[in-house]
Amino acid sequence: MKRNIILAIAFGVGALSANAQSGTNSPYSQYGLGILTDQSQGTSRGMNGVGLALRKGNVVNSLNPASYSAVDSLTMIFDVALSGQVTNFKEGNGKKNANNADFEYAVGSFRLMPKVGASFGVLPYSNIGYEYASTATLGETFGSVPVTTKGSGGLHQAFFGIGWNVVKPLSVGANVAYLWGTFDRSISSSSTTYVNDFSRQYSAQVNSYLVTLGAQWEQPLSRKDNLTLGVTVGLGHKLGSSYTIQNGDSTVYDASDVLRVPMTYGVGLGWTHGTKWFVGADVMMQKWGSVDFPGAIQSGANTVYALRSGMLKDSYKVNVGADYVPNDMSRNLLSRVHYRFGVGYTTPYYYINGKEGPKEMSVSAGFGIPLQNSYNNRSILNISAQWAHSSAKDLITENTFRINLGLTFNERWFAKWKVD
Repeated sequence: MKRNIILAIAFGVGALSANAQSGTNSPYSQYGLGILTDQSQGTSRGMNGVGLALRKGNVVNSLNPASYSAVDSLTMIFDVALSGQVTNFKEGNGKKNANNADFEYAVGSFRLMPKVGASFGVLPYSNIGYEYASTATLGETFGSVPVTTKGSGGLHQAFFGIGWNVVKPLSVGANVAYLWGTFDRSISSSSTTYVNDFSRQYSAQVNSYLVTLGAQWEQPLSRKDNLTLGVTVGLGHKLGSSYTIQNGDSTVYDASDVLRVPMTYGVGLGWTHGTKWFVGADVMMQKWGSVDFPGAIQSGANTVYALRSGMLKDSYKVNVGADYVPNDMSRNLLSRVHYRFGVGYTTPYYYINGKEGPKEMSVSAGFGIPLQNSYNNRSILNISAQWAHSSAKDLITENTFRINLGLTFNERWFAKWKVD
């Protein structure tokens, strides 16, 4: 009972900590809703985020809510994680490094009733965090002036999901999340009072919801081999948000319910060989191209702000990964460790001055180390490392090295003990 109370308190503290967005220093977070985050948990992190067809009873996999129906009937699973990263920014001959350390997520899962599993938790959705100096030319009167561009904020989600094993090979599920957060972006100058009149401030507040539907079909191929097909659909809708743009002290654009999330589609395929192997591949598409976003429009000699189309574009993500454990019943610790690897490719969802933003290539590797003690040998320490490279012609190049450290508590809460 004491361990369970401690675990519950640890989860609650983790969930509160997750309210603060994961950090970023990327100038690309000034576009759209910011840098979209990795929604995967411990096992998937080592496989570069693969998880749409992942179906295991001892892990939480919020990427596809249909997976919750696989949770063991006697367990309560908690998964918490933090990350640290170093990013190198390069533009021409200039280079700069930035460091971040953040709480990533706090999630849990349990069996709700026969054939029905549930999950809950707190996850980041997007991050905004940047500050850089440049110069702007304001005509012959003022010439070039120093400009500071900065922003902070992001979106977070608290979700609850259910997965139902309808018939033996088919499971379906749904995640429903409360989505909230703020954006604060600004452009300013330390020059004269008149020049400060060109300063702009962008602010938004979001309080809305997210709904993701999922399904998994598990097809046995032999006594040890299974093939699983996973699909997900995220519903696009308006966010019920406020959005304000100010020039100096004057408000030039003030609107509500103008921000949106797009329709999202995912399909994954996974092969499982006994308890030794899982190999999976995911493809995801987000229909950002159909989403309008507030921006500047030139009308004669005047600049007006309104919803604009063509500022965002459809984005695609492809991930491939594997998880291998030599012998999960061995007395040798190294034989019970999970060894993971993954690669990925992502296209941007925004344009920068009419040009496509940077594409990202990434590779990851990780370990799942079983923790054994007198009362539990099912919890796992998940350690993974990821390298991500983002680049586009004539734009800033980013190289990020990220370490993720997570702990999956797999507690036998619901067993009925008998005493002779």
